[in-house]
Amino acid sequence: MALEEYQRKRDFKQTPEPPAKVERGERRCFVVQKHRATSLHYDFRLEMEGVLKSWAVPKGPSLDPADKRLAMQVEDHPVSYFDFEGIIPAGNYGAGTVMVWDMGTWEPQGDAAEMLGKGDLKFRLNGEKLKGDFALVHMRSRRPGSKGNEWLLIKHRDAYVREGYDIDKYDYSVLTKRTMDEIAGDQGSAEWKSSRKASVGGATKKNDWLAESIAKADAKKAKAGKKAAASKSSSVTGKTLAAKRAQMNPTQAKEAWVGHPAQTSPTRVKEAGLGHPAAAKRKPGKTARPTSASSGGVKKNS
Repeated sequence: MALEEYQRKRDFKQTPEPPAKVERGERRCFVVQKHRATSLHYDFRLEMEGVLKSWAVPKGPSLDPADKRLAMQVEDHPVSYFDFEGIIPAGNYGAGTVMVWDMGTWEPQGDAAEMLGKGDLKFRLNGEKLKGDFALVHMRSRRPGSKGNEWLLIKHRDAYVREGYDIDKYDYSVLTKRTMDEIAGDQGSAEWKSSRKASVGGATKKNDWLAESIAKADAKKAKAGKKAAASKSSSVTGKTLAAKRAQMNPTQAKEAWVGHPAQTSPTRVKEAGLGHPAAAKRKPGKTARPTSASSGGVKKNS
């Protein structure tokens, strides 16, 4: 597949996904993206021939050889898609939340193009979560209505086997350490931009893309942390003032509130005087006569 199908399915004025572009050179990167769209699945992608060859794996990859995971081959994606993590807006193809579940490099165990053509692609992964030897095997027998794109993703036996592997125990992004819910709640994730430079040959730059992606994620995480700290500080200040007022007796609380800047403006003072019940009973030009009780005097008997 080429990128024409990827291009046809997307409106890049509406989705933050990267545009279709075939890359030159190969770093042999791989990525697994957890994708909560119409149905939850994992997208397994291998960089080959300037694009990411892609398979949708409903149950996700496994380190247990007993798990033969169904993998549906889908359209090729641009290599720049490997570090895409965020939100595809509603109304777009694949709308939902995308997490970079794992990423790293891969090595074919032979001629990659030839093995892919024969439907038996053997390779080794070196990721954060997935390591060791795997195979993608094309299923020859087709069920009714099949498009012929069914493969099986199988873990080979080696030192990295984990029997009874539970993928849900590793439910976090290798880029940002966020969960799917945290990514879904972060609208800034939809503002996706790629800062990755075009690749060039050479072993020394083979993994530059990974370092740059991690640095970008760390910067976003630090920015979010500062916003959260500022919000928390403001909340604590408000709670402290409320607690102090709660500890005051009624007279102190009234005096503290009257002394508040908002209560000492001329308008507020005027409103407070005119709105007082006693002030409402007074007639213009007259002052209230002090009572004997208020003047401290004692009423004499006549």
